[in-house]
Amino acid sequence: MKKILVSMFALLTLAGMISGQRSASTITGRITGNGGMPLAGASVIIVETGTGVAADNDGRFALRNLRDGYYNLRVSFTGYDPVDTLVKLNDLAVIDIALSEAPHMTGEVIIRSSRAGVRTPMSHTTVRPVDLKGTDMSKDMPFLLSLTPSVVETSDAGTGIGYTSLRIRGTDASRINITIDGIPLNDPESQQVIWVDLPDLVSSAGSIQIQRGVGTSTNGAGAFGASVNISTMTPPSEAGASADISYGSFNTSRVMAKVWTGSVGDRFNMMVRASGIRSDGYIEHSGADIRSAMVSGVWSAPSDLIRFNVITGHEKTGISWWGVPAGILPVNRRYNPAGEYVDADGVTRYYEDETDVYTQNHYHLFYTHLFPRKVSLNTGLHLTTGLGYYEEQKSDIRPAKYGIESFLPYDPAITSTDIVQRKWLDNLFYGAVWSVLKQGGRTDWILGGALNRYDGDHYGTILWLKHPGNLDPGYEWYRNNGLKDELNVYGKINTGLTESLNVFLDLQVRYISYLFRGPDDDLSNLGGSHRFLFFNPKTGLFWNNGSGSEAFVSVAVAHREPTRADYRDAAGDPAATPGHERLIDFEGGYTLRSSLTALGVNLYYMTYHDQLVPTGRISSTGRTIMTNVPESYRAGVELSGSYRPSSFVKMKMNLTLSRSRIRHFRNHFFNYNTGDWSEEYLFSDLGTVDIAYSPRITGSAEMELNPFKHFSLNLNGKYVGKQYFDNTMSTDRQIRQYFVGNLAAVYDLKMKKAGELTLRFLVNNLFNARYVNNAYGGMWTEDRVEKTWAYYFPQAGINYTAGISFSF
Repeated sequence: MKKILVSMFALLTLAGMISGQRSASTITGRITGNGGMPLAGASVIIVETGTGVAADNDGRFALRNLRDGYYNLRVSFTGYDPVDTLVKLNDLAVIDIALSEAPHMTGEVIIRSSRAGVRTPMSHTTVRPVDLKGTDMSKDMPFLLSLTPSVVETSDAGTGIGYTSLRIRGTDASRINITIDGIPLNDPESQQVIWVDLPDLVSSAGSIQIQRGVGTSTNGAGAFGASVNISTMTPPSEAGASADISYGSFNTSRVMAKVWTGSVGDRFNMMVRASGIRSDGYIEHSGADIRSAMVSGVWSAPSDLIRFNVITGHEKTGISWWGVPAGILPVNRRYNPAGEYVDADGVTRYYEDETDVYTQNHYHLFYTHLFPRKVSLNTGLHLTTGLGYYEEQKSDIRPAKYGIESFLPYDPAITSTDIVQRKWLDNLFYGAVWSVLKQGGRTDWILGGALNRYDGDHYGTILWLKHPGNLDPGYEWYRNNGLKDELNVYGKINTGLTESLNVFLDLQVRYISYLFRGPDDDLSNLGGSHRFLFFNPKTGLFWNNGSGSEAFVSVAVAHREPTRADYRDAAGDPAATPGHERLIDFEGGYTLRSSLTALGVNLYYMTYHDQLVPTGRISSTGRTIMTNVPESYRAGVELSGSYRPSSFVKMKMNLTLSRSRIRHFRNHFFNYNTGDWSEEYLFSDLGTVDIAYSPRITGSAEMELNPFKHFSLNLNGKYVGKQYFDNTMSTDRQIRQYFVGNLAAVYDLKMKKAGELTLRFLVNNLFNARYVNNAYGGMWTEDRVEKTWAYYFPQAGINYTAGISFSF
C-alpha cells in the first residue's frame, strides 16, 4: 500500500509538471475599494479549484499558469461585499474589480484571531461543508476529518458514532487544541474533547481549519502538536430551510432539520438546527441515542455586530470503552465485557443500564466593532454547563473500597457484595475572549487573549447493593472538586518585507492555576495546587512569487501542563508528581499551484523536552503513573496533491512519512516467580524506541467523478501503517496496518423554484477489511518470560448508508 500511495503522488507530480508546461495564460488585475483605494490582502479565489492569491500592497494580483477557458472568481475582503465574476481567458485577461463596503459587518471577523491566514507560515488545511458532500454525516467529527493529512481516527463502538477521537501526527487528543469561534472546547482538566457531547456539530460549521504542529496562538488548552478551529455558519441573508434524513447498517439513523429567517429589517438574521442520531453500534451493547441543537442569531450594523450561539448536546451511549480482550478478539470481534455478570444460577447476563449519560450546553455572546483604518475589536463571553454520569454494575466488591463497612449487616460469611454505582461529573466553564485586529496594507497585527475558569465536581453514588443493610440508596461515597483558572495574552504581526516575502511573529504568555481537593473514587486524597507561567514564541517567513509558488519556514514553542489524571495517579507520592512538557516545532513547506494541479510538501521536526509518557512506573501508593522523559521527537514529511484534468474528474491525496522516537527509554514492569508467586519490581533500558500510537506512514487518496449532470461518484481510501500501543516496540502490543475504502454515490438536483434535492448512497469499508484502529495494554513477566495483556477496538466491516436531503 505504501508503494501505491507513493506512486499516486508521483503521478500527481508528473501531471502537475505537464499541466504547468501546457498552461501559460494569466488573469491579472487590481482590487480597489471606495474612492479607488487599493485593498492589499484581498482574496482572489478560483471557485472551481479553491486555489487563489492575495492582492499585493497596490491591490494587484496575478493568477498564472492557467489554461484558456472560463473561470469563476470570488473576490473578498473584510468589511466589503464579496464579488463573484466569470472571466473568459484567452492567453491574457485583465480585470479591475471595485468592492463596495458592506452595509453591515459579517460574522467572519470573530474567528480571525485564532486562524492561520493566507500568508501565515504554518502548516494548515481548511475543510468546508462542500468537501464533505460524499461523507457519512452521521459519524462524529474525527471521521469527517479522516482524509486530511496525518489524521488517524478511532471509535470505541466501531461505527464512528459515540465515543470517538483522533490523533494528528501521532499526537493524542489531549494535546490538540479545539475551539469553536475562538471559544475553547477542550475540557480543562482532561484536556480532551468528547465529540459525542456535541453530535452533528459539523451541520452548523461554516469551515474547519486544522493546523498541524504548534500553529498560531489560540485560546484554551495548549496546542501541543495540532489545533482544530471550528467556525460556525453565519445565518444566510435569505430565508430558507433544509432537512436531511439517512438510515443504514446497525440500525443507524440520522435526522437533521435547519431553518433560517433571512435578513429581518435589514439588521437581524437567525438560524435554528436540530439533530438526532441513533445507532445500535457494531460492538455489542454499544448503542447510542444522541441529540443536539443550535440557535444562532446575528444583529449587524455598518460598524457593529452582535452574535449569540446556543449549542446543546445530549448523549446516552452504551459503555464500550473497555475494548475486546485479546483472547476473545479472534472468536468474537463484537464482544463487550461492560455490564457482564453471572447470576445466582451461573448464567451470564448483562446489566441493561450500563450506560453513559451526559448533557452539555454552550452559551456564546460576541460583540464586534469596526474602527477606521480597518481596525476591529472582537469580544466574546462564554458559559458551558455539563452534567452527567456513567452507571456500572460491579460484582464481588469489597465494602472497604467504598468505606461502607459500618452500614452493612454483620455476617462473617459476607466479605464482598455486588453493587450498582454512578460516577458523576457536574461542571461549569466560563470566561471571556477578546482581540483587536488590524488587517489591510502591508502589515496585519492582532492583540488578543482570554480569561477562563473551570469549576468541576466529581462524585460517586451507590444506587443498589446486594446486601444493603442500612445504607440509603444514592449514598455518596466520594466527592472532589477541581478549580482551574487560565489567563493568556498574545500578540501577532505579519508584515511584508518585500512584495513576495512576509515575516511573522507571534508571542504568547499563558498562566494556569489548578487547585483540586477531596477524596477520589478509591478514597485517596487528591489535595493539590499547581501554577504555571508559560512563554510561547513563534516566528517564520512566508514567500509567494505570484506565479503559483509558495514556501514557508517557521519555529514555534509550546508548553503543556499535566492533566487531572496525571496528578491523580501520582497523588500521595511527591516524588512522582509530573512536571510540565515543552515542545519546539521546526517546520518548512513548499506549494506549487496551477489551474489544474496543486502539489505540496511539508517537513517538520518536533522536539520534546520532558514529554509525559507511560513507562510502567508505579508510585509509592501503587498507581501506574505518567513519567517525564527527557528527550523525544517527531519528524516527518507530509506530501499532498490534487489534480483536476477535466470538469468531471478531480483527484486528491496526501501521504505522511514519519518517525516518532523516545531516546534512552527505561521500561518498568513486575516479575512474578511462579514457585511462590512472589513479585519483584524491575526495569529494562530499551534505548531509542517508537512513541506509542505513532504509525510511520499514513495516507489517503480520493477521486471524484461527475460522469453526467447532477451525478457524482466519490471513491476514497485511507491507509494507516502499523503502530505500537506501548513504548516497548513489542510485536505482541501492536496494531496492524490497515486500508479502508469507501464509496459514495450522490445525485444532486437543483430546481429553480422548489430548491435542491440530494440523494446519496454510501458504502463504508468497501472491501470489508477486518481491522482495529485502537488498543491499549501492557506487559509483565513470569520467571522472566514476557507476558502481554491487551484490549482492542475492532471496527465494523462493510456497511451501508442511504440518505435524502432537501433545501429551499
